[in-house]
Amino acid sequence: MDQWWNDPAELAGRYAGEVFRLAYARTGRRADSEDVMQEVFLRLLRARPAFRDGDHARAWLLRVASNCANDWFRAPWRRREAPLSDALPAPEAPRPGGALEAVLALPPKYRIPIHLYYYEELSVAEIAAVLGRSEGAVKTQLFRARAMLRDLLKEDEDVSEGL
Repeated sequence: MDQWWNDPAELAGRYAGEVFRLAYARTGRRADSEDVMQEVFLRLLRARPAFRDGDHARAWLLRVASNCANDWFRAPWRRREAPLSDALPAPEAPRPGGALEAVLALPPKYRIPIHLYYYEELSVAEIAAVLGRSEGAVKTQLFRARAMLRDLLKEDEDVSEGL
């Protein structure tokens, strides 16, 4: 197809992984990330936007994924959640002391820019466009997130040295 970026099935095939990873970076849970990803592609089918090219389509999908993940936290049903019972099994957790665990420990404000920069390899300008923030704000968030990650990973290293 000449303009594959206007075919929803092609876009889903190419960008589902990126949308899922962004949702996971925001929610921290696989099932919730899958829900967000499903909502993103439903919105794509409903809106049927005409994209200029593949980069435009990718930016649109990541922007919608970021917005859907934020909406997920504001959902009314999330406010009615009760703490888990001790009788239920614990969910899968990332490996202790790993970079993924450290990234997931960041506040969401910093987690998404780090994810987009390092995992999806977006530039600061692209991240600013996806998140609707200024480039300066994105640079500041990346700087602060890196400092937090250094502290988190240093703490893990200090603990492991004592073992």
